[in-house]
Amino acid sequence: MAEILIAEDDEAMLNFLSIALGRAGHDVTCKTNGTEALAIVKSGKHFDLLLTDVVMPGIDGVELANKASDLLPDLKIMFITGFAAIAMKKASPDQIEDNMITKPFHLNDLVTQIETLLKTKTAQPV
Repeated sequence: MAEILIAEDDEAMLNFLSIALGRAGHDVTCKTNGTEALAIVKSGKHFDLLLTDVVMPGIDGVELANKASDLLPDLKIMFITGFAAIAMKKASPDQIEDNMITKPFHLNDLVTQIETLLKTKTAQPV
């Protein structure tokens, strides 16, 4: 079981992700924007993985990932987006490669990709 922080501004998608990852045995904390997600990281709560939408109002997913990984150096990062071209412009290839899933995606693919990422010994570069 992992502690997963989800930052997603689409509440239907956020609910879907929360239920799916909860059923996969993870403890999930949900926030509807990057500002709220960063605040909970700053509060000292430990997370193993940040699953964040790339395009959000305020603090976007790339900025959130950078700031959160400064506070939690072992934090794994996975991006979700419906706008892959925008994501590629905002982040370096190191940040996105193998750590992004594009909407729409199948639930099993998401869970498999997250399980694989969580098994890596070191945090992915951000």
